[in-house]
Amino acid sequence: MRYTDIAIVGGGLSGSTAAAMLGRAGISAVLIDPHESYPADFRVEKLSGHVQVERFLKTGIGESVLRRATFAGENWIARFGYLLDKAPSRQFNILYDSLVNAIRDEIPVDVERICAKAIAVETSPERQRIALSNDETISARLVVLANGLNVGLRHQLGIARKVISACHSISVGFDVVPAGRDSFGFPALTYFSERPSDRIPYITLFPIGTRMRANLFVYRAFDDPWLNQLRRSPAETLNAALPRLRRITGAFDIPGEIKIRPTDLHVNDAGGLPGLVLVGDAFATSCPAAGTGCDKVFTDVERLCNVYIPQWLASDGMDVNKIAGFYADPLKRACDEWSAAKAFDFRSVSTATSPYWTAQRWARFMAWSVQGLARPLGGALDLEPNFLGHASSSSSSSSSSRSSSSSLSSSA
Repeated sequence: MRYTDIAIVGGGLSGSTAAAMLGRAGISAVLIDPHESYPADFRVEKLSGHVQVERFLKTGIGESVLRRATFAGENWIARFGYLLDKAPSRQFNILYDSLVNAIRDEIPVDVERICAKAIAVETSPERQRIALSNDETISARLVVLANGLNVGLRHQLGIARKVISACHSISVGFDVVPAGRDSFGFPALTYFSERPSDRIPYITLFPIGTRMRANLFVYRAFDDPWLNQLRRSPAETLNAALPRLRRITGAFDIPGEIKIRPTDLHVNDAGGLPGLVLVGDAFATSCPAAGTGCDKVFTDVERLCNVYIPQWLASDGMDVNKIAGFYADPLKRACDEWSAAKAFDFRSVSTATSPYWTAQRWARFMAWSVQGLARPLGGALDLEPNFLGHASSSSSSSSSSRSSSSSLSSSA
């Protein structure tokens, strides 16, 4: 039996960040994950925007980790084959496994890393027991479940999952290379869909090292024949869907593997369990097209590690009332609600054909155009590439961002 204060199950973005933060705070913790080095996985491939980057920096490990990323200080915004703006950007591009492994390098040696699977968890108001695949047992005051989309432990614990939107969006990742020339003419690019019927909100191209990476987001069913067509003939299918994209990019080829990842929006309810807390995707998923996943992760982990765990460890027990305080945290709730609202609003502004959403699309197009025209005069507002014209969503995002930023003085 090994004893610790905090046992973190899952060594992805949220779990590794929590381990690094707790270790730096001198809190006894172990990190349990079956992979000594995190394997290749198609998830987050960049951190961008002032608020998201600041959230990560204020974990205390961001500056060192982001040195390993490829920085893009300018992002071109385009639609209908027209360049709308050359916007200043705070964009750090890094593959997910490289990001997680860089964070793991920041975990202090005092945090023990156990290369095994957690196969069973027993909770109580005092101490928790975790059975591992290597026949060891961990006794901890608190279990932080950060194992992403893995459902085995949640099923064993009886945690109910509520599906909000099945296959809400699909993310597609691939490399692009310029055809007949050495390089692309842009540092990074966000190109918005030309027609709602294509069910594509946008494609973003950005450098990672010497590679130009592309993330394409679509709103389709996972068995849609269009996805098979994209696998077979990627460049031709993309050009048919976004016929004027090449006016900005020039001719291009798509070599290598195409990775396709569907996303269900769901929320897990573990509020009735003592001694265990869910963070990141283990608690609730987000839509990659809306770009809020890292915001949610860094908000969850920051509030938990900087505020609640120190409070909880200062007194005996780990009952449900303690755990409930984390889930009720107003900054966490604001971020969760903003993320969920943005997921649905962004899909509507990209695909809906009602007069309201059509007007929203044109309002967004005009906002980018005005910003691009105003930039040489010093009057640009520097809107984020996935901002929404929908007023209620925009105000929710701004409010959440301001309150979260001000609370992180101690996040994607």
